[in-house]
Amino acid sequence: MSVPLDRLYNFLHDISDRALLIYRWTHHGSKKLADLEELMPAADSAWRDKTKPVMICHDQEPLFYELYSELDIRSQIQLQQLIDEQKDWNQAQIDFLCRLHLRGLVYYSKLGTCDKILILHSEKRSKQLQTYEDNGYVGVYYWSHAIIAADWFRYAAVDPKLRVNFDHIQNDFLIYNRAWSGSREYRLTFMHALVQQQLQSHCVTSFAEWDDGCHYSTHRFSNVKFAVDLQNLHTHFLANTHDSNASADYNNSDYSKIAIEVVLETLFDDDRLHLTEKTLRPIACGQPFILMATHGSLQYLRDYGFRTFNGLIDETYDTIADPRQRLDAVIKEMSRIASLDKSEKYTLWKQLYEISKFNQQLFFSSRWQHSINQEFLTNLSRSIGILGQYTNRVVLDQICQLC
Repeated sequence: MSVPLDRLYNFLHDISDRALLIYRWTHHGSKKLADLEELMPAADSAWRDKTKPVMICHDQEPLFYELYSELDIRSQIQLQQLIDEQKDWNQAQIDFLCRLHLRGLVYYSKLGTCDKILILHSEKRSKQLQTYEDNGYVGVYYWSHAIIAADWFRYAAVDPKLRVNFDHIQNDFLIYNRAWSGSREYRLTFMHALVQQQLQSHCVTSFAEWDDGCHYSTHRFSNVKFAVDLQNLHTHFLANTHDSNASADYNNSDYSKIAIEVVLETLFDDDRLHLTEKTLRPIACGQPFILMATHGSLQYLRDYGFRTFNGLIDETYDTIADPRQRLDAVIKEMSRIASLDKSEKYTLWKQLYEISKFNQQLFFSSRWQHSINQEFLTNLSRSIGILGQYTNRVVLDQICQLC
């Protein structure tokens, strides 16, 4: 996605008093090692830079430590060596760096005095974070999607087309469903359930036959609980026409004609709490929503001050740890809402939109946005304090001994 995220990272650099060396992936959503670059590379490597904490920004996508093998790191360093002819590393030193995961790439680029590196992330309740922290990283939690979404959806705060008119609502549910591969495979089961419960006529949605080079009918489910007969599923839905840029925008025409968005988050069959702009888009647009995410995600939103819809929408689905049972609970509640008569729906919508208006106002308030940045600074300060315990130059001394 072509999004100027360097503005965000320059902002973090500035509010942290420029006390960091920041590395980030240069394309939004990229995980390619070749795209991991220093935010502000200096013409020379000053000693003061060698003593600054280094922070890798992995806040856009879920953490996945095992994605990068020693061989991957070696291949990237070898490619970099062809460019950096002035760097004089012997084979023993390169072998050592390759065992350090992403830290090896950073140390190859700019060898510093600290034995650990900060990893900026946007997830809670994360075993992946623990793996990182067990292998030379110190986590810094930052809900960066909150700041990014406020930028992407800023016009929603004043968009006149988002003013609700219940007489204009034509469908119960809006469902954006662009991709279904990888961690999103639950979406295939969800779409199948919509058909089984004859809910598709109550929804505005679409479906992609192909994703990541695979046709949906040949997909092999990683979680057997989601396995369903996928034959002819695409015949029940319009073909998807959205690309990867879609989540960086909103469609006021959709929101003006549809009552409730059912948000299909990136992570569903997982234990981690990781909410993205997908969740914040209906909030920014003043739209009620049902959240297809990991269990506890609604409580995550409430912890940030948002109100959810319990009592109007049965939100017990959010407490269900088993992903298939959670999916079935959402479908059951959608069926209940779809079965209401017009008068009952009108009454429901009126109450839901009162809550949504509160959430929209909170989201765009300077107080709330400031609280997100303050949370980052608090977490950064704590993590730098932990990092200070690992300035023994063990890595630097090890590399020097291999000269």
